[in-house]
Amino acid sequence: QVQLVESGGGSVQVGGSLTLSCTLSGNPYPSNSMAWFRQVPGQQREGVASIYQRTGSTSYAASVKGRFTISQDNDKNSIYLQMNDLKPEDTAMYYCAASMIIQGASLVPRAYSFWGQGTQVIVSS
Repeated sequence: QVQLVESGGGSVQVGGSLTLSCTLSGNPYPSNSMAWFRQVPGQQREGVASIYQRTGSTSYAASVKGRFTISQDNDKNSIYLQMNDLKPEDTAMYYCAASMIIQGASLVPRAYSFWGQGTQVIVSS
């Protein structure tokens, strides 16, 4: 079965950096797109960054553009999220998602069929 496993979350002070990792396994076909989402309790899940793996094209939420970078390692079936200059409002549970169908770097949650369990990021001042 398809499985996504995230790692790299933790606690960091304002202005600090973290790198999240996500590895996809069990997929019968290569994924087309993978993405990072985040969610705060009581709020909707928000698209943070996505990558269309066939071309490497990326998409970012306005709130993280210039601070976060999504990258991929196709040999390892993995994506990464380098997060710099972290702010308290970046505090959330971060989820990795994958799609074998969509053609593009989407930040829409319903575009993705497979989800990880999440990794917590806490940014404190």
